[in-house]
Amino acid sequence: MSLFDLTGKTAVITGSSRGIGRAIAEAMADQGAKVVISSRKADVCAETAAAINAAHGDDTALAVPANISSKEDLQNLVDETRRRFGRIDILVCNAASNPYYGPMAGIGDDQFRKILDNNIIANHWLISMVAPEMLERKDGSIIIISSIGGLTSSTTIGAYNISKAADFQLARNLAAEFGPAGVRVNCIAPGLVRTDFARALWENPDTLKAVTRLTPMRRIGEPHEIAGAAVFLASPASTFMTGQTIVVDGGSTIGVGL
Repeated sequence: MSLFDLTGKTAVITGSSRGIGRAIAEAMADQGAKVVISSRKADVCAETAAAINAAHGDDTALAVPANISSKEDLQNLVDETRRRFGRIDILVCNAASNPYYGPMAGIGDDQFRKILDNNIIANHWLISMVAPEMLERKDGSIIIISSIGGLTSSTTIGAYNISKAADFQLARNLAAEFGPAGVRVNCIAPGLVRTDFARALWENPDTLKAVTRLTPMRRIGEPHEIAGAAVFLASPASTFMTGQTIVVDGGSTIGVGL
């Protein structure tokens, strides 16, 4: 058996109709998992699920639209997954929001609250809904997609970075709580990746030049390059790893030496 085999497992991945979330869903399906595709729009969820089912069989992917700002939507996501697949073995909290670019002094209260609510509290809600069954079985993997923004400063996405730093601590706290039952909680911190979510950054020539100039690999990432870390954290390959953050950034956080 491969250390990365996910046969018989069910994974719920938020924000998985495109970008990093979709790449993670596709990679987990490649390793044998049932995957639940979720984002706000029903049509794009259905399209992604259909593509995965076409590749792996009709019972591989389930589309369940959900807005992460709605506790009721998240509970429905969990309930529908259990109704269809019976259990949840893997949870990937990938969906996030960033409605503001600019200095901290300019952010509105509603914008700040939206970032904190969607990037921290929604993760807490969803994990709280899924964790009890994992704790009862004494097995499960919870993965939070954070960001290297939680490790660095920014003059344009400061509030987003605050939320992503909080996700690191959320994982550490829950890892300590869930560890005795064998349930693991980890983060992935991507660097700049070519997704629609980050388009405002990588489509800006000045930003792109600044990022790649200080990145040893001299480029930004692609969504599929984050998926492997998620498969690792979901699989038997990482059963002694919890409360940690895997940085996948082409080396940008180490900088380029003289």
